[in-house]
Amino acid sequence: MTAVNVTNVKNKVSVTTSGTTTVVTATTAGPQGAPGDFELDQGAKVDGSLIYYDATAASFKADNVNTTETLTDGGTF
Repeated sequence: MTAVNVTNVKNKVSVTTSGTTTVVTATTAGPQGAPGDFELDQGAKVDGSLIYYDATAASFKADNVNTTETLTDGGTF
């Protein structure tokens, strides 16, 4: 059985297995980047929807027009 010992050392974890100690240092995540220019209309999404660009609507969509089912067995895309 594996024994786990917890001490109050901030941001470091020591793992000892068969006499070998490995130290892992944990850090906090940095800030998220900018969201980018990608708005997705998914109001009509269905199971298997694929994301595509609709030039007429000038938007990316995920709906029942292009799905994993419509693109198989001779589907057009």
